[in-house]
Amino acid sequence: MYKRILVATDGSTLSKKAIGSAIELAALNGAELVAIKVTPRYPQSYFEGSLPLNPNEIAKIEKQWTDDAQKTLDAIVKVASKHGVSAKGVVVRSDIVSDALIAAAKKHKADLIVMASHGRRGIKRLLLGSETQQVLTHSHLPVLVLR
Repeated sequence: MYKRILVATDGSTLSKKAIGSAIELAALNGAELVAIKVTPRYPQSYFEGSLPLNPNEIAKIEKQWTDDAQKTLDAIVKVASKHGVSAKGVVVRSDIVSDALIAAAKKHKADLIVMASHGRRGIKRLLLGSETQQVLTHSHLPVLVLR
């Protein structure tokens, strides 16, 4: 049914559950798995709420974020391979997570996007928004949302 499944992680407990489900689904379908972690760029202007840092410090911080993301993805690839699933990890730098996920799914020719929903309600949902909701709204691919 599915040939390539993209699973998103933010390192949360809920996203770890989604990863487990995506690996199981990939194993059942004989599908490949693409695990993705989106890292933000470092806020660089006063209006973005950061302290002014020199470019070398910013590069060092962004590299640390990328390295941490890659470690997370390497662990996912390792677990997937133990389940007989071919997997790769992809780190993407973007401030708009939903757009990055949709673009990565298109780039890697995914048949399905798997992600967790944090289930925020009320004012928190309005203030914080929902990356999952944005992916559901704008993706042309099927999206499996796990809670």
